[in-house]
Amino acid sequence: MYRYIHCVVYLEVKMRFEGHKLIHLIGIGGCSMNGLAQILCAKGYAVQGSDRAESPFTQRLNELNIPVVIGHDPKNLGDADLVIYSAAIKPDNCERQEAEKRGIPQIERSVALGMLSEGYSQVVGIAGCHGKTTITSMVALICEHCDSGDGGAHRMDATVHVGGNVDFLNGGVRIGAHDVFITEACEYVESFLTLRPTIALINNIDDDHLDYYRDIDHIVDAFRKYVNLLPENGLFIGCSDDERVKKLMAEASVKTMSYGISDADYTPGNVTRDEFGNPSFDVMHEGKSLGRIELSVIGDYNMLNALAATVVALSLNAPFEAIKRALGEYKLTQRRFEFMGERNDIRVYHDYAHHPGEIKAALDAAKNMPHNRLICVFQCNSYSRAKTLFCGDRHYMNSADLVLVPDIYPGREVDTGEVHARDMVDALERTGVNAMYIPTFEEIRAFLDSYTQPGDVVITLGSGDVYFQTKKLL
Repeated sequence: MYRYIHCVVYLEVKMRFEGHKLIHLIGIGGCSMNGLAQILCAKGYAVQGSDRAESPFTQRLNELNIPVVIGHDPKNLGDADLVIYSAAIKPDNCERQEAEKRGIPQIERSVALGMLSEGYSQVVGIAGCHGKTTITSMVALICEHCDSGDGGAHRMDATVHVGGNVDFLNGGVRIGAHDVFITEACEYVESFLTLRPTIALINNIDDDHLDYYRDIDHIVDAFRKYVNLLPENGLFIGCSDDERVKKLMAEASVKTMSYGISDADYTPGNVTRDEFGNPSFDVMHEGKSLGRIELSVIGDYNMLNALAATVVALSLNAPFEAIKRALGEYKLTQRRFEFMGERNDIRVYHDYAHHPGEIKAALDAAKNMPHNRLICVFQCNSYSRAKTLFCGDRHYMNSADLVLVPDIYPGREVDTGEVHARDMVDALERTGVNAMYIPTFEEIRAFLDSYTQPGDVVITLGSGDVYFQTKKLL
């Protein structure tokens, strides 16, 4: 019944999607929306859009001669006869209201992405609460190597849609042919349910986006629906280290393939780490080594991400030599353990981590780097996230010698006074973490100037404007 209803919705939307002369994207500078604009443009559609602020994504669109207006105004629609909007754009947005007034059809971003995915013979959806951007960009680089004939590979010519800024893609999208489409499959507001995957990967399932989901059972049920979108000959790839993913694999009616540290179809063997904490490992399958991968990125979680990308690539018939070379030269996308600079012999990094599990993984990785003391600056993005995830007694920052917490970044929310950054500091202190509340990044810089010593490492974490604020520390 579920699949039937979804198909009816899709067919209704598809009829509205085709034949339009000008498509207007509201929030076109978003990490997914800009890629969607580029794919639509490559398919021959006339595309334009608007966003509230400039960004590297809007700059890239300008380079591609896709018109972008900064700021929202009803006049921005011009002659558009179809509107696509991101989940962040609410019905009271002036451009959406203008579209409603003029009777212009409106499609939410994930629905439009699902419609595009229908045109490919193979659709790979990379899902999970953490790691999907890294895995998808790793697969994208493997595709690049395959297309160059590396290791005797056949041309894959895949279209890849990444929810991040990837240097080798000069953005977040790779335009290919119509056979293979590889995309992040985002669980927020169940948007991944608009996709039509033939291969579905789930890296993990965690208690995220509790502003939408009731609880962890609701989240697991959304991932279950995602797996159920697979056709009878589809493939479900999952990380067996995650008990919730493992349970879904046991329930699945399609072929499954697992990866993980142990007790999986694909595992890492003979793991070593260089002086910077970058892991190398043998890819083990059924007790045999397929070959060795030497990563240039830090952290055991990135070793698992690389293993996930390997399994996806192998399922697409990529030769191991191409996989090995691609992952060996892979550099993390922007905002993923990104080196920001050095000041007074103090190295500063930033990571997008904004969930306790991601934060713990990033700090554990940083702990393996050569350093004197590890200082973390964590900016929480949204009051609801602070309340639901960061005011309880959770152990996720114990690898840091000191944690500095500035004011909460509001995101799309309004401060009701119900929660404060001081509440987060109190929760950290209850778990034995040395933590301080310092309201602004200007004050944090002044504190670090007096506190830090040569050899210290500072890592800023969060998904708000902390990436730009970090530059104030240099």
